[in-house]
Amino acid sequence: MTKDLKDRTKKFAVAIIRFIRTLPKNDEGSVLGKQLLRSGTSVGANYRSACKGKSTADFINKIIIVEEEADECCYWLELIIEAELAKKESVEPILKEANELTAIFTAAGKTAKENRLKQQKN
Repeated sequence: MTKDLKDRTKKFAVAIIRFIRTLPKNDEGSVLGKQLLRSGTSVGANYRSACKGKSTADFINKIIIVEEEADECCYWLELIIEAELAKKESVEPILKEANELTAIFTAAGKTAKENRLKQQKN
């Protein structure tokens, strides 16, 4: 799963980079684009860091950051749609992936926390 998610988060970052190039060249497009670029590329970078975690606690802390960054992408993409900076049809596939990644990393964090509790009881 690690390699697949590393590849998937990198593809997500590339999709974000390409999408941002299509945003209007105005203040709104620039500000929202920069925010989306930061959070969208952060997902994969922080996931790679989480995979190198030195402990379960370290992994959990880093995976929470990944979850937050993926969810932040959803927020920026929703704003872009609602502000009509891009056509909804062009944003929806990226938003769908951001939502799926958020769900995956939320579940991963929850599982890691549950496993840590089980280990602490033993």
